[in-house]
Amino acid sequence: MTSVDKPTTTPTATTPPADAKAVTEAALFEAFGGVRGMVETVLPGLLFVTIFTVNKDLHVSAIAALAVSLLLVAVRLVRKDTMKHAFSGVFGVAFGVVFAMVTGNAKDFYLPGMLYTLGMALAYIVTTLCGVPLIGLILGPVFKENLSWRTRNPGRKKAYARASWAWGLILLAKCAILFPLYWWANTSQLGWVLIALKIPPFLLAVWLTWVFLAKAPAPIDVFAEMEAEEAAEKARKAAARGEAGA
Repeated sequence: MTSVDKPTTTPTATTPPADAKAVTEAALFEAFGGVRGMVETVLPGLLFVTIFTVNKDLHVSAIAALAVSLLLVAVRLVRKDTMKHAFSGVFGVAFGVVFAMVTGNAKDFYLPGMLYTLGMALAYIVTTLCGVPLIGLILGPVFKENLSWRTRNPGRKKAYARASWAWGLILLAKCAILFPLYWWANTSQLGWVLIALKIPPFLLAVWLTWVFLAKAPAPIDVFAEMEAEEAAEKARKAAARGEAGA
């Protein structure tokens, strides 16, 4: 069985070039949750900052944000949908609630998410410098190519590197805005700026990823390769048994 990371002289892309943009768009939609995933990311924070702006009550704001996150998970459970985006939202809100409750500072509701954003920015940059861009690790399984892009598809590896640089730099720019506000602005100001910066940077990074990958060589479907090799091996064994019995 051929390793998914084994070099070959000529990559065999199973996706026709004409379909590259459509396949890339579908993969990005699946990986990042699409419109629904964005709503689930924004809604708890939006509810928190709205309630806190009105009544300055940390406990009510935090409980409302956590409750809506749990409701979103319950809806997905009932509909038997993918849970990863909803669960990540719940964990993020829960950490924020715990931080804020422990410190008594409402701004700390946003701190775990800000630290996560900074960590992801560094992860995108460091993994790209190490030759294994994070966006490739995220999208490889979605495209059914796993790690084949590392040595078998250099054009695709270059596209993943560019996309990872885009994600890293965009998230760093976001952090450069939010962390000073964490120290200088009040809770409502920080919250509304954070809400405003939730979707646009994300959409920009996704769009750049789509641009880079749509122009890259098509992914190598390593699962199809392995299935073909297994079928060929079974055929060889069947043929050998037939010869032995003749």
